[in-house]
Amino acid sequence: MVMPFLWMVSTSLRSTLEITREPHRFLPEVLIGARDAAAGGAGGLPGVFANYIEAWQRAPFGRYFFNTIVIALACLAGVIVTSALAAYAFARLRFPGREALFLLFLSMMMVPEPVYLVPSFILIARLGWLDTYAALIVPWTVNVFSIFLLRQHFKTIPQDLFDAATIDGASRFAVLWRIMMPLSKAVLVTISLFTIIGTWNSFLWPLVMTHSPEMRPLQIGLAAFSQEEGAEYGLMMAATTLSVLPLLVLYFFAQRQIIASLASSGLKE
Repeated sequence: MVMPFLWMVSTSLRSTLEITREPHRFLPEVLIGARDAAAGGAGGLPGVFANYIEAWQRAPFGRYFFNTIVIALACLAGVIVTSALAAYAFARLRFPGREALFLLFLSMMMVPEPVYLVPSFILIARLGWLDTYAALIVPWTVNVFSIFLLRQHFKTIPQDLFDAATIDGASRFAVLWRIMMPLSKAVLVTISLFTIIGTWNSFLWPLVMTHSPEMRPLQIGLAAFSQEEGAEYGLMMAATTLSVLPLLVLYFFAQRQIIASLASSGLKE
């Protein structure tokens, strides 16, 4: 998994002429020149990152990043709230048809996105949400996998904590927000990371729901940029590297919580 990323970074630092002339060369010529210039007392960084600077100037990547961040954070807030409420109901509340309804929720994970794309598009169009943030956020505020993961973790929390809180007069919402959520930090970090990655990399839904450049998220902007630039491989790899770096940094800081949450909640009933 590391080698494709390193090759992408290497290609982003090379000119189109160098890529076509020596496609199998890993170390870019400009990087060697920057090293020699630094050894001689001259600055070489602007030349090294020329593709990044040019790619940022040729397309409104600032707007693409802004749209993507807004969508990701809004979806994350919605997923946390809906997943916590639904998982709490499926894990601790008793009501008729609970298990059947939960199985129905799980079955939705097996339905591919293209199956419900057309009816969803018709609904969004009738609501007047096309080419708006609402179309890109509201449908993503409920995630079945997040509900499942959080529900499995909630079922591992000792019943004694609920009984003690109930005796002290805590309501069901108080038990959820003051006891269950603080004990589920690792799972919430995992859900947050999966939600952000999912919305960050989403392509088909934003492609159908947006048509103006001002509303494009990052993946749609990258696709449009690659079509406009054609064979400018260095520019395309530079833009792709920019889009991947935030997720790599996020995953680097959250990997321990992901492993802990999957180990403690994923397989317990």
